[in-house]
Amino acid sequence: MRHIPTGELPGLETDFEEYLERALEPHETYDTKKWLFVPDTYTEFRYILGTRGEHPLICIGINPSTARPDALDRTLQSVERIALNNGFDSFTMFNVYAQRATSPDDMAQTMNQRLHEENMKAFDYCLSLSSSPVVWAAWGSIIEKRAYLKSCLEDMIRHGQERQAVWVKCGQESKKGHPHHPLYLKSSLPLEPFDVNAYIHNVL
Repeated sequence: MRHIPTGELPGLETDFEEYLERALEPHETYDTKKWLFVPDTYTEFRYILGTRGEHPLICIGINPSTARPDALDRTLQSVERIALNNGFDSFTMFNVYAQRATSPDDMAQTMNQRLHEENMKAFDYCLSLSSSPVVWAAWGSIIEKRAYLKSCLEDMIRHGQERQAVWVKCGQESKKGHPHHPLYLKSSLPLEPFDVNAYIHNVL
């Protein structure tokens, strides 16, 4: 399955908090006690997809594709395996930008400010789910696809600092210094410290 953006973002008139409230209610197609899926239906954007637990690993990609509860793609299957093998009981898949697109080349050329603002509310919520949040930088070189992604990440770093988040990476960085994408990583690989502030200043 491939998702190509339509150019429209229906549903943005709704705040993240409203979508979250719906996602916490019982759902007819998946178990909301196991899954956190915001919005709770498949649409042109996605804020959060993950499993519920007491010690979640927040994995950061660039933008969501087609995955949904009980239908993870290979990337999210790898994310879940690595999270569990590193001592976490759950994972949260989050993205620098919330527009759904299987190919990053199909992402909007300019940032939708409302989508970004609501995405930051979602990120702060993810961070709030743990007293010691751990954030896995896992976007690869895809972050170079759009100029606005750097400013989005800078906002995420500020939110992380407020919540005293710890940033980590998995696998070897690219020659340019980008953190490794989860796909094709061995599930036995350990998470290692990642200096996201040095990265934002020296690499991007």
